[in-house]
Amino acid sequence: MAKTLRVAVQMDPMESIGIEGDSTFVLMLEAQARGHALWHYHVKDLALDAGRVTAWAHPVEVRRVKGDHFTFGDPVELDLGRDVDVVLMRQDPPFDMAYITATHILEHIHPRTLVVNDPASVRNAPEKLFVTHFPDLMPETLVTADRRRIARFRETHGDIIIKPLFGNGGAGVFHLRPDDPNMNSLIEMFTERSREPLVIQKYVPAVRQGDKRIILVDGEALGAINRVPAEGEARSNMHVGGKAVQTVLTDREKEICAAIGPELRKRGMIFVGIDVIGGYLTEINVTSPTGLQEVARFDGVHLEKAIWDAIEAKR
Repeated sequence: MAKTLRVAVQMDPMESIGIEGDSTFVLMLEAQARGHALWHYHVKDLALDAGRVTAWAHPVEVRRVKGDHFTFGDPVELDLGRDVDVVLMRQDPPFDMAYITATHILEHIHPRTLVVNDPASVRNAPEKLFVTHFPDLMPETLVTADRRRIARFRETHGDIIIKPLFGNGGAGVFHLRPDDPNMNSLIEMFTERSREPLVIQKYVPAVRQGDKRIILVDGEALGAINRVPAEGEARSNMHVGGKAVQTVLTDREKEICAAIGPELRKRGMIFVGIDVIGGYLTEINVTSPTGLQEVARFDGVHLEKAIWDAIEAKR
């Protein structure tokens, strides 16, 4: 039997989570079922003090009762390098400087305390940039803030997607058809808000059949859901009307997973969600991937068990 672990969960406020869809919630339920001790803290309660990484954290019990899904104990100041065995870094993006700073702080304790996913690897693998290390698996993609290059890319490909480099949840994703006159206005809007480059991709029409989320645990593909966009919508994210449906992996998708799996494992990325459209890899999500509860509903497979098996094996 695996030893009892002390687990600190760095995440968003417990009050804000939706227990029917939240992946962190089922990770906590599974940890509790295995007898592991749980604490909850928000990233704003994290501190680096003379080399010690501490957080004000609440002991927490969780249960699948809507409106009454957790109970906090009195807050304590945890030394994350001494008092706990595992930290789950599960706060939601955006992947901004606050997020990056948290990875730098947690790097002081990893791997003595196992941080999932590896904080240095998370920092070095933003979703829309890490994927560019696998160009043979992607749709044609340009990363730039240069309007001339964007115009040239559009002349070549016609139908394009334009999106912010560090966006999340489908925010700021636009589909520009060849006759759409709004490209320059969009670029101006983006560049006024941020100095970051944009991501421009060749539009993949197969997105109408769905954007497949595949979950890999320690580099192995173990489950998937297909997210179908609503009528008249270019994005398949479920909070903008996308619908999750049951699916199986194609041979091409298995090939993609086999190609990237060893690299994910080498980088200490235990829980990863990749996005595949029409046989093309579009994103590798390592910050706070989701999809566990949807896979369980469709396939009866509880991938949180595999994730904890992998964590326990490393501890």
